[in-house]
Amino acid sequence: MSTTTIDRRRILAAAVTMPFVGRFAFAREAVAPGNRFVFILLRGALDGLAAVPPWGDPAYAGLRRDLALAPPGAPGGALRLDATFALHPGCTFLHASWQARELVVAHAVATPYRERSHFDGQDVLESGGVRPHALATGWLNRALAALPGTETAGNGAVHREAGIALGQNLPLAMRGPAPVASWSPSRLPALDEDTLARITDLYARDPVLSRRLADALAADEVAGDVPITKASRGPGARHLETLRAAGAFLAREDGPRVAMLDTTGWDTHANEGGAQGQLATRLAALDAGLRELKAALGKVWPQTVILLATEFGRTAAVNGTRGTDHGTGTVAFVLGGAVRGGRMLADWPGLSPQALYQQRDLAPTLDLRALLKGVLHDHLGVPSAALDTGVFPDSAAVRPVADLVRS
Repeated sequence: MSTTTIDRRRILAAAVTMPFVGRFAFAREAVAPGNRFVFILLRGALDGLAAVPPWGDPAYAGLRRDLALAPPGAPGGALRLDATFALHPGCTFLHASWQARELVVAHAVATPYRERSHFDGQDVLESGGVRPHALATGWLNRALAALPGTETAGNGAVHREAGIALGQNLPLAMRGPAPVASWSPSRLPALDEDTLARITDLYARDPVLSRRLADALAADEVAGDVPITKASRGPGARHLETLRAAGAFLAREDGPRVAMLDTTGWDTHANEGGAQGQLATRLAALDAGLRELKAALGKVWPQTVILLATEFGRTAAVNGTRGTDHGTGTVAFVLGGAVRGGRMLADWPGLSPQALYQQRDLAPTLDLRALLKGVLHDHLGVPSAALDTGVFPDSAAVRPVADLVRS
């Protein structure tokens, strides 16, 4: 597929479905110079005990039964991190990143939310609050607004776009006073030269539509500028395309410095599988996508931090349909060339019956906001006072995790 085809198939949809997007002109000075941040939300509650199995915990195999992964070193076994933890065998890029000291794995992580509704859990995660539906804006947008050097009008609105959301809808985490750009792949067929010329002439008479068309053309020129690889043509190609586009936007000198995207399908109530199966396929696709993202980021990889999180975990024990139900504690990943990695962050509570939360879930011992605060402060330069009050309201007691990024 040529770059021209990739560009044109999205132009019409992008121009008319981006009412919340301002000029596609990014500000270099709106974030810490040179640093990039990507937030990936894994919607559906990732099974942290499958993605990062605590193979050294004596209760692990008994709880997981058929879903328990073979230990590191065994055929098809998990990929060793340390004497307690490993990675799912489908996560080969993440394991290579661990070995390169570019990955921090945080276990027994949770937001302040303690119920088990996807809708409410995602709202708390994205809003940065402590209760569902208490905030109408998101923590990532408020962090952009709090960055040193951003300009605001008298009403508090920020006039520079330092962030981009990639997907069909603007996620809650990116809604708020800071304007952000948006991009999503389209299923529309390619437009020929004549049709595109006619649309351009038609929109030229309307300053708003002509501006949006110009923005869409600029966005798709960037997104379509990454070479198509073999991995981009298989299952999950649309997800890979989005990750590649994120890397292309952030790799530009005049591009955004912060991006957000999400993935779905992590709700594994039945037939979850172990080393093979439903979850293994999704983990392998995510892992391949992260490899593509690194390649697309290119020379800015050493200045990049990627944080992956999910709304809550899953039950410690397997249910009657060989899956796992909604739980509490789970994992988060901090990845990138700017990460001081090769480390586990885990105040591990254990999986014994008395250690489980409500006798069923991995007990959370690390607040996800502590990870987010550490990255936002040390990597992007968001002031501590803003993190404690505006970005994550009433969170002064949640201290940021230090030393996540290289100095």
